[in-house]
Amino acid sequence: MALRIGLIGAGGNTKLRHIPGFQAIEDVEVVAVCNRSITSSKKVADSFSIPRIAKEPNEIINADDIDAICIGTWPYMHKHLTISSLKAGKHVLTEARMAMNLAEAREMLVASKATNKISMVVPAPRNLKHEPTVLEMLEEGFFGELLEIHVTALGGQYDPNSPLHWRNRRDLSGNNIMSMGIQNETVRRYAGHEKSVIAYGNIFTKERMDNETGQLARVDVPDSLGIVAEHVSGATAVYHLSNVAHLGYNNMAFYGTKASLKYEGNDAFIATRDTNKWRLLEVEEGKEGRWCVEEEFVEAINLGRAITHTNFSDGLRYMEFTEAVQISMTEGRRVSLPLN
Repeated sequence: MALRIGLIGAGGNTKLRHIPGFQAIEDVEVVAVCNRSITSSKKVADSFSIPRIAKEPNEIINADDIDAICIGTWPYMHKHLTISSLKAGKHVLTEARMAMNLAEAREMLVASKATNKISMVVPAPRNLKHEPTVLEMLEEGFFGELLEIHVTALGGQYDPNSPLHWRNRRDLSGNNIMSMGIQNETVRRYAGHEKSVIAYGNIFTKERMDNETGQLARVDVPDSLGIVAEHVSGATAVYHLSNVAHLGYNNMAFYGTKASLKYEGNDAFIATRDTNKWRLLEVEEGKEGRWCVEEEFVEAINLGRAITHTNFSDGLRYMEFTEAVQISMTEGRRVSLPLN
């Protein structure tokens, strides 16, 4: 019998990746969708030939003919929908970021351990092509000991008149700031856990127009963020993120005692200590990583395979990093990990 999947929330990533991904898998059916409105639900259903729409999430959660739920909402709904779905006997794939904060992530992890159902968070998609090769090189000691990690994610354009976005609101996005979680999830796959964090954030426009209410509303998520983290390994990681940096750029670099790695766009480069030149990192045929989130979720359900990208335990660890960043910004101090 086919694995039947219901969608709660159908935003950009769900339409771009999850629905096509599930529909491409044999014996998997996307059978229902519940978006923010009946109109938007119908539009998604018509676009992807999904047979029915639901007026509210509980119709999906409590449906006897649905086996698994893909949650594509904003973070403020992730905890409630995840726990309700698990209690209803459904497998859960929830969109990143995992939760609003560390406390919610802990509740979700506890709920997942209380059931035999699969729980999975949509992973950071960055540089998946090179990841298996890089992890192998790290394991073999090619880079030596990592000393410094630099993460730069600069983009957007400063516009004080643009309307309020849900990512500007902590009540919808929680402690998640820009692409911080995606960057950190990628870093910790390579460099492991942090033991301390210090952070500074800045909001350049304090109020923006909320188009839903027609009123000015407070912005409480930073436009610019700087983080310095010390890893358990001894490596130092420096992050700079901004959504007001016109013509900014995105890259990630790891500097080791023997060699260095940097990501620029979709390419990866390495440089050893005996050379002053970066060279393209070639991936052997058959070793390329790729986006396989939907396949991994289905194979975990049907075949019992372990989840690597990303299980709830790993999701909780990056939510701990996120929490530490928020505490550091609020209290103006270095924060030690793990958090109690």
